[in-house]
Amino acid sequence: MLKLATFIVDKRNLVFLLIGISLVFSAIASGWVKVENDLTAYLPATSQTRKGLDLMKEQFTTFGSAKLMIANVTYDRALEISGEIAASDGVQGVSFDNTTDHYNNVSALYEITFNYPEEDERCLTSLNLILDRYAAYDTYLSTTLGNQLAEIIDAEVKVIMVIVAIIVILVLTLTSQTYAEIPVLGMTFVTAMLLNVGTNFMLGKISFVSNSVTSILQLALSLDYAVILCNRFKEERQTHDIREAAIIALSKGIPEIGASSLTTIGGLVAMIFMQFRLGPDMGVCLIKAILYALFSVFVLMPGLLVLFGPWMDKTKHRNFVPKIPFVGKFAYATRHVVPIVFAVLVVGAYFVSQKCPYVYGTDVIKTPKLNEQQIAANMIRDNFTSSNLVALVVPSGDYEKERAILDRLDGMEHVKSTQGLSNIEALDGYTLTDKLTPRQFAELADIDYELSQLIYTAYATEHEEYGKLVSGVSAYGVPLIDIFLYVCDYIDKGYVTLSDEQTEKLNDAAEKMRNGKLQLQGEDFSRMLVYLDLPESGDETYAFTDAIAAVAQEQYPDGQIYVVGNSTNAYEFKKSFARDNLVVSVMSILIVLVVLLFTFKSVGMPILLIVVIEGSIFINFSIPVFTHVDLFFIAYLIVSSIQMGANIDYAIVIASRYMELQNEMEHRDAIIETMNFAFPTILTSGSILASAGFILGRISSEGTIVGIGQSLGRGTIISIILVMFALPQILLLGGRVIEKTSFSMQGAIRHHESRGRIFVNGVVRGEINGTVTGVMHATVDGEAKLELLSGNVEEAKDDET
Repeated sequence: MLKLATFIVDKRNLVFLLIGISLVFSAIASGWVKVENDLTAYLPATSQTRKGLDLMKEQFTTFGSAKLMIANVTYDRALEISGEIAASDGVQGVSFDNTTDHYNNVSALYEITFNYPEEDERCLTSLNLILDRYAAYDTYLSTTLGNQLAEIIDAEVKVIMVIVAIIVILVLTLTSQTYAEIPVLGMTFVTAMLLNVGTNFMLGKISFVSNSVTSILQLALSLDYAVILCNRFKEERQTHDIREAAIIALSKGIPEIGASSLTTIGGLVAMIFMQFRLGPDMGVCLIKAILYALFSVFVLMPGLLVLFGPWMDKTKHRNFVPKIPFVGKFAYATRHVVPIVFAVLVVGAYFVSQKCPYVYGTDVIKTPKLNEQQIAANMIRDNFTSSNLVALVVPSGDYEKERAILDRLDGMEHVKSTQGLSNIEALDGYTLTDKLTPRQFAELADIDYELSQLIYTAYATEHEEYGKLVSGVSAYGVPLIDIFLYVCDYIDKGYVTLSDEQTEKLNDAAEKMRNGKLQLQGEDFSRMLVYLDLPESGDETYAFTDAIAAVAQEQYPDGQIYVVGNSTNAYEFKKSFARDNLVVSVMSILIVLVVLLFTFKSVGMPILLIVVIEGSIFINFSIPVFTHVDLFFIAYLIVSSIQMGANIDYAIVIASRYMELQNEMEHRDAIIETMNFAFPTILTSGSILASAGFILGRISSEGTIVGIGQSLGRGTIISIILVMFALPQILLLGGRVIEKTSFSMQGAIRHHESRGRIFVNGVVRGEINGTVTGVMHATVDGEAKLELLSGNVEEAKDDET
């Protein structure tokens, strides 16, 4: 470590140059990052909803659409506007009538469909022209076109980052010992953040959740690493010059900070095992962020400490963080009471937390702040009767079965309406799939009967239905949509000649049919739209989607059936949560347990620490039960992992210090000194993490981010309270358990004898002008005979003597 630290410190100018180049590249590469705004993209690939969504994207065309509400308008004017919008460039159609679905409370709601697929930029162009035309009216727009959500979240995150940065500066000013260390810490973190953001493009595409909160959580989770190294430097600076202090501080800080980061990374690794792929997405982003933070602390920060070292000597100030001996005294006095109260509280919190009001659709989540999209959606919902749309996808080719399904669904209680090729009225009362004879088609299309017979004969021949010709073409029935499109193709090819009026009539009808077919019929599957009066999420809704699938399955017992919509998305979220909840809880505990076993070499100590943090998680997710606030399920999975991985560091600080001091002084004095020592670290890290969480929860308008922020802020505060006012008592009372379950790591014992200066970093036993046993991080001048149980001993070079 000393050799590595010496290289890093002495090559600091080269480090500055290389990192500077990397930052320029990161600034450019940050524009390459692709962000996924749709949470359904992270459903398991094997889920029915994911398969259905992929199939619909492959088989059907979804035209761009928008709901435009215009308030304070008379019905007559609203009707005129409907015609004006319908005549606008790029508009395929407008739904508007005098029912409460479209006109209510002196307000009009237009459901606009554009001529282009929803990913086509021309949809936005047409929409913007309409918005500009009616800018003088009170308008509210609800649409999935464009990147409105991404733009809104990006603007919010910028505000959040500024506020968090101000809080960090204030906290560091209060908890630091020199003013000049603040820019060192700031530059270290900003470098880590920019490097992480600039390399996100290597992940292909990241979720809007990860893109929004990773930098904020990176600061909150990893600032400790920089603080630890800075404190080490200030400690070594008391007896060494700036360069040597930086080298020794880094050599001691690498193993210490590395060990501290393992629990945080361990908790995040648990997210990678989630079935809902948002967990792995966010887990990988945060782990990468932590690694860049470690890189920045280990490689950049030593050079900054040397650079700012003289200023740090000149800008020292008094310690603003008070001692808290009363906490240690309280812990010792209540050591027989608090553990019992804690046990009862945790058991109760466990059972209450099982009733946490998790939700799986964002439609029911209330956020402290509303963005323009949410305001528009609320206005539309409050003024008009809304429907919950789900799509039913079945194998194509049998219009009769499709008609039977639609008729059956239309008779079900919660179905408002249905739409499919088999029940869309086309002309003169016929539906698109009604079978027409040559005479019926001739009357409908206003063409000669003989021409109609000729068309039918050509159609039968092309489709190899020769039996129809033998039995007589006059009785041959062909679905309206098929014969219409067939005729239009022949007109386009010049095989059939009609009058201009007839051609225009057929082409108008054919255009609507083609658009309908693109949306509702693919090469292998047909799509039917079912409008429900149920909310998007809820057990009743989920059960009804199963009922829809069962109706379709009766007609297609061996066929592939898919029910797709916001409700089925939420249903899949619920299914994945049942598994992911268990996986995340078990994996986070196991990974952290393994790290703590090797850290403390005791079975009892890791269990006690995990029980404290797990208890804080139970309490955290019990609170929504009493406040009756719905919680988006992903917030629990993410925050519980972060709590277990990051908040346990507070417990480790207290436990490690107490284990060092308990053999040197009375237990009462040891716990008092431990709490005085740990308080600044916990205050710095905890206040920043809690502040970041609460600010996310207060300023963001996106339900997923709000849930994560609120739960993280609340959970961090609870963790701080428990490690400050319950863990000390547990350590005092559980000392015998810890001692009885301790074990030693067997390994080769290396003997070392030398004279002169040596650097000791590890667990040693031997004589240094006396007998020592324990963990040493020391520089020794004199004769030493040591048995090295772990760690290392290095002799100083001639120029260091």
